[in-house]
Amino acid sequence: MNANAIALGVNRGWITWRSTNSSREGLFNLFFYNAIPLVFLIVSRDSTLPGTDIALGAKLLPGMLALMVVFSVMGTAYYLSTEREDGTLLRAKAVPRGMSAYVVGLAFVAVMDVLVSLAIVLVPGMFIVPDVPVGDVGMWIGLIGYVVLGLIACLPLGVLIGSAIQSPRVIGGFGFLITMGLAMVSGLFFPMQDLWGWVQVLVQALPLYWLGLGMRSVFLPDAAAAYELTESWRTLETLGVLGAWAALGLIAGPILLRRTARRESGAAMEARRAQAMQRT
Repeated sequence: MNANAIALGVNRGWITWRSTNSSREGLFNLFFYNAIPLVFLIVSRDSTLPGTDIALGAKLLPGMLALMVVFSVMGTAYYLSTEREDGTLLRAKAVPRGMSAYVVGLAFVAVMDVLVSLAIVLVPGMFIVPDVPVGDVGMWIGLIGYVVLGLIACLPLGVLIGSAIQSPRVIGGFGFLITMGLAMVSGLFFPMQDLWGWVQVLVQALPLYWLGLGMRSVFLPDAAAAYELTESWRTLETLGVLGAWAALGLIAGPILLRRTARRESGAAMEARRAQAMQRT
């Protein structure tokens, strides 16, 4: 991938992100859905974890930030499915270095979604939630590291979903519900210890649990580790699992996109567009 393809991809990604979020509906969705977590932080402001003086909001905030990363991945699935339907992917396939630029564009949109969502939730959250270690350099290094690692680890799932599901409306509806369901059982908001054993095993195979655990480890004091499954932050395991998912993503993501692009044709695009017109 050369510099020209990267520049084209960044430009394409910026145009896509700006056009999506500059409309009245896009701005409403951007701020409304990212403001919902702030309501929960305000409501739980005076609550603490049982038996400690650790603020409940301090546990919820890193879980919400991890969820923002995953929602950006669902955004990747939505963009990919939409651009399969409107012919953008087919056009990218037809031009030189088009697919390389398309990959960069998808990644850029995901990064922008994450940055804006984190800013909307994290900046007010630092003032709402007591005892956030704002002045701790280690917290910021850990936060940035886990966000980057989480994005790379989760992006292939977005590409897989966007490649497998043809309708962006299905992704927008069921994708949101599935993501929230995973968040509920991944320990982002509630302890996992009360869940069935097989659910705990299944969830630990996915990157969302480890991303949330890593986020909590940089926001919370060591005493809060007692509320985790093994009563520890499992930092090496977290880095190992997320690193494995990230390596898989760097390998599998481009392969999935190339296979999806090879299946694209004018006839397939027109068939999807006709189905979409019938639904509307």
